[in-house]
Amino acid sequence: MTETESIAYDVVVLGAGPVGENVADRTRAAGLSTAVVESELVGGECSYWACMPSKALLRPVIARADARRTPGLKEAVQGPLDTAAVLAHRDYYTSHWKDDGQVQWLDSIGADVHRGHGRLSGPRTVTVTGPDGAQTVLTARHAVAVCTGTRAVLPGLPGLADVRPWTSREATSAQAAPGRLIVVGGGVVATEMATAWQALGSEVTLLVRGKGLLNRMEPFAGELVAEALGEAGVDVRTGTSVESVSRQNGTVVAVTDSGDRIEADEILFATGRAPRTDDIGLDTVGLEPGSWLDVDDSLRVTGSEWLYGVGDVNHRALLTHQGKYQARIAGAAIAARASGTDRLESEPWGAHTATADHGAVPQVVFTDPEAASVGLSLAEAEQAGHRVRAVDYDLASVSGAGLYADGYRGRARMVVDLEREILLGVTFVGPGVGELIHSATIAVAGQVPISRLWHAVPSYPTISEVWLRLLEAYRDN
Repeated sequence: MTETESIAYDVVVLGAGPVGENVADRTRAAGLSTAVVESELVGGECSYWACMPSKALLRPVIARADARRTPGLKEAVQGPLDTAAVLAHRDYYTSHWKDDGQVQWLDSIGADVHRGHGRLSGPRTVTVTGPDGAQTVLTARHAVAVCTGTRAVLPGLPGLADVRPWTSREATSAQAAPGRLIVVGGGVVATEMATAWQALGSEVTLLVRGKGLLNRMEPFAGELVAEALGEAGVDVRTGTSVESVSRQNGTVVAVTDSGDRIEADEILFATGRAPRTDDIGLDTVGLEPGSWLDVDDSLRVTGSEWLYGVGDVNHRALLTHQGKYQARIAGAAIAARASGTDRLESEPWGAHTATADHGAVPQVVFTDPEAASVGLSLAEAEQAGHRVRAVDYDLASVSGAGLYADGYRGRARMVVDLEREILLGVTFVGPGVGELIHSATIAVAGQVPISRLWHAVPSYPTISEVWLRLLEAYRDN
């Protein structure tokens, strides 16, 4: 019988996705010895099955759409996309699902990588079962950070497993475009994958249980995206639920609540996420397996002095960039506590406080048109009790938008706190607005007064001139 190896570190990180990597980077920079445990690929969901492959699929789609709206160019780009070339480019950005480069990066910062399934086996202790079955016990002097992310949730439809449905992983890693694809869901994954695969040659039907798309954004965002998807050829059906699904002679058959029978080659369920905490030993430290981790603003699990839940597992903001932000905060907090200080910068916007999670979370949906937002929507601001006013502007009326694309369609909204005269939220919808949202993020996170924003002069003629128009509309009404 093989003897179990035991190794002590200052910090043990469960999960080597972008969040775990960033925690390790910050703790190593502080001089703390750090182990990172990964059961799949170092780099995680974002690198291989989410952010990177999906954006690699979408970039040619958006570039062609923009070109088709540009005089002198649109005639040259009327043909189909080279699907094989797009998929090869996607494969390049996933490093062909090999993680050698990311392992080398962790090695370069001095973090130890342990391959295998890691489970908490008591306070400050993680037992790693390697691919060969050998076990290694890692003990943490200061902290264990759970950065295991989330997994796709499938509905409880009878016989679904026999259908072999796609989740986000299959949708971003497929090696060919299905002739017909059913997409179930109305959120980010559903709209982005409907956009990508329709442009890559699939006949796409989008089934949305709710009244519209992107229901966590301002209503006009989902409306404009749905309109564009329909014009592109996607069959968008809102208020529609899937009652049953089967695979017959290789063909997927979905039956809706209205009795419609829809056939396809593949079906993608983009219907939510659940935390990857069901088999990481939470029960050994008094927590419920499979639960989201409740944390404070330093990302420390409630009631614990050593356990941290960073990224998607805490359900604060299920976005890679926000998880990396939390990782920087958590890493700094772990380092500060390890130094023996009890005086963390715990005030809002302090070095050890993930304040942006509460009111300055940015997001871009890479559809055509793009939808980008930061902070609170009008409805969220009102529900939170703020006295607010929404200021809207037609993006097509901005000179830079007209130059960007013929027939430009888009909309902008800023939500103003009338008592403090700062912005609580901003939403842009339109081609190219993904690169515009960081200006809004700075305004919201920095709580920049309207009076000072008036002096932030946008360059002419750019789409960012919409800032001036929004401020003028606010002052004039």
